[in-house]
Amino acid sequence: MSGILQPSSAQNWLSSQGSSSGLIVKRTIRVDIPVDKYPNYNFVGRLLGPRGNSLKRVEASTECRVLIRGRGSIKDPAREDMMRGKPGYEHLNEPLHILVEGELPVEIVDARLMQAREILEDLLRPVDESQDYYKKQQLRELALLNGTFREEGSPMSGSVSPFNNSLGMKRAKTRG
Repeated sequence: MSGILQPSSAQNWLSSQGSSSGLIVKRTIRVDIPVDKYPNYNFVGRLLGPRGNSLKRVEASTECRVLIRGRGSIKDPAREDMMRGKPGYEHLNEPLHILVEGELPVEIVDARLMQAREILEDLLRPVDESQDYYKKQQLRELALLNGTFREEGSPMSGSVSPFNNSLGMKRAKTRG
């Protein structure tokens, strides 16, 4: 962990919240993604979630910035190859990992970083798809965002054909 002490620009806000020191520190931790152990598992998709909302929720709950870095962090492999070696993209030469940055009061920064680490490490444990409640929630959220969500057990779930439903309707007999 690296830490840089900075005088607080939000001194008044912190003192009104009862903070003792008023110092804001910036610390960064690294969480490795086990792509070597699970090469076919979609860790980036699981971390990001629908439209990045899962990662945004981790950031909102911990007040830390979460960055996916390393090989495989850019969706388009051709673009990743093009960016490799350019300034600001040095991380593309490293294995896939997560950086968690916290710029918070010194009293809480470590606790928030550890909270973020616990959440992320939990998400980085591969789960069998049939038992992956988290992925089911992400797919449900995506369907809601796309306007394609159907309640389970609703008459319109599955086929919308009147000839293939659970209402007991049968096709009219024709002579022939």
